[in-house]
Amino acid sequence: MKLSLLKGISFGLTSGIITTLGLIVGLHSGTHSKLVVLGGIITIAVADAFSDALGVHISEESENKHSTKEIWESTVATFISKFLFALTFVIPVLLFELSVAITISVIWGLFALGILSYFIAKDEKKKVIGVIFEHLIIAILVIILTHFVGDWISS
Repeated sequence: MKLSLLKGISFGLTSGIITTLGLIVGLHSGTHSKLVVLGGIITIAVADAFSDALGVHISEESENKHSTKEIWESTVATFISKFLFALTFVIPVLLFELSVAITISVIWGLFALGILSYFIAKDEKKKVIGVIFEHLIIAILVIILTHFVGDWISS
């Protein structure tokens, strides 16, 4: 796969997982409202996907190492991967009671991050377990922190 696409997809997926999980866990603990959580997911899918895509675009431009085509490939790949992956979290929220949907979403997100981390480690010829562990620990910290932020805000 082209490096520009790989950068965009890996960034978009990672951001889609971490940001969306943090948001839905925080919103759930702060409001316990299915409608608020759904609104948050859709907002992340649109606004944050555009924001991340622009961030990747500007970052790639600032390096002065990439062609215009490569920059736009990374930009579009970031947007599409973040947008689509963030929307996958809508499914459990629509299908299940909210606390069950949050649990399913956390499992789904951590599983997807683990798979992505596996492929990154293999591609970089690094210890797979170390890369997966590092990425999952960061994601779990975000989930825990946003849960407590949601609790704090609700009180």
